Amino acid sequence: MPTTPLNIVILAAGKGTRMYSRLPKVLHEIGGISMLQRVIHTAQSLHPDNISVVIGHGKELVRQRIQADVHWVEQNQQLGTGHAVKMALPHLSSNGRTLILYGDVPLIDQQTLQDLLSIAGEDIGLLTDVLDNPTGYGRIIREQGNVIAIVEEKDATSTEKAIRETNTGIFVLPNHKLAQWLHALQNHNAQQEYYLTDVIALAQQDNIPVHPLQVRTSWLAAGVNNKQQLAQLERILQQQQATALLQAGVTLRDPARFDLRGQLTHGQDVTIDINVVLEGNIELGDNVTIGANCIIKNATIGAGTTIHPNSHLDNCIIGSNAQIGPFARLRPQAKIGDAVHIGNFVEVKNSTIGYGSKANHLTYLGDATIGEHSNIGAGTITCNYDGINKYRTTIGNHVRIGSGNMLIAPITIGDRATTGAGSTLSKNCPADKLTLARSRQTTLPEWQRPEKPAKE
Repeated sequence: MPTTPLNIVILAAGKGTRMYSRLPKVLHEIGGISMLQRVIHTAQSLHPDNISVVIGHGKELVRQRIQADVHWVEQNQQLGTGHAVKMALPHLSSNGRTLILYGDVPLIDQQTLQDLLSIAGEDIGLLTDVLDNPTGYGRIIREQGNVIAIVEEKDATSTEKAIRETNTGIFVLPNHKLAQWLHALQNHNAQQEYYLTDVIALAQQDNIPVHPLQVRTSWLAAGVNNKQQLAQLERILQQQQATALLQAGVTLRDPARFDLRGQLTHGQDVTIDINVVLEGNIELGDNVTIGANCIIKNATIGAGTTIHPNSHLDNCIIGSNAQIGPFARLRPQAKIGDAVHIGNFVEVKNSTIGYGSKANHLTYLGDATIGEHSNIGAGTITCNYDGINKYRTTIGNHVRIGSGNMLIAPITIGDRATTGAGSTLSKNCPADKLTLARSRQTTLPEWQRPEKPAKE
């Protein structure tokens, strides 16, 4: 038996004046992802036949930022939710159902929407909420328990305003009637807009039942109109993610001081200290420990590795049983091998460091390839950039680089070579030899240090 077509329309045309931002409201992020992108991901999880996104304010930027297989529908005049859905009619099938979602309701989840689709059947499904303070929301009007209408706050009587059951705006509507209802909408109301909610009364005239479903918790259907509401939902999302990680066996020293702004996969016995921010795609192996105040973005960290406090990792790969930090910075394309030590105030960029090598103090390694069991002395810099081009430094196995070396690339240092402290090296260094380059030390006995005149 063929499945009923499912269309999804996401309304995302509003300006978001109360956000006080040049950025369109639906592009503001929650959990490291824009609100609209998060809603699209949830919509895609339902495997619909198509998704239409209605855009208006900042539409060029929205289309530029959102990478998704959707139909973009332009609503150049914001004349209400009913008008917005009407703009999407050309993309809707003549039969089946349409699910209405909102680009500023970011935490709606797959389970809630599946439940709503199930209860709606071929009729209307309506997601509702019961609030202690329903001010500002459309009220659900019932007669003998049946939903017969939705009245917006500005059009409600004092009796209707006392109703606590509210409209979330999320509907399932039958396509064979939707076009007729949308064309019949009137804007004779306080805001002179075409309300999608008026289709409920039209459905009553056509004897099509409305099946309400109360959302299991209010934040799932909460919309964002200002930065305060966005911050509140961010904390709720982070709490939910932290709880899921704890249940999966991750140790969070303080779940209230942890932020996941992306996707995390992890092994067993992972420990994460306070004020850690994980962004993008993160993979942590077994027995990984992350110290306090670390920021880690798009990184793979092997089993048994410790990231010491205050380290910043960005688009890098770290092997097993490594030691990173404290106060280390790994920049994009840093590839750190097993059992490597990267110490305090060491920066690594676009470099590969082999098994067991160490750079423990105050060092910059850029565009470098370092072999196994080599030691990079404190204060070493790979001088990789001439102002236009970048060049590579190659260091072999079992090399000892003295403290305070300037390695002027392109340069190759052979296996088991040693370089003297304080050297500035611009030529290749042979294997198994000591190479140093220092100016002769001179003392000028007649030199006198200038002093400020004594104050009278």
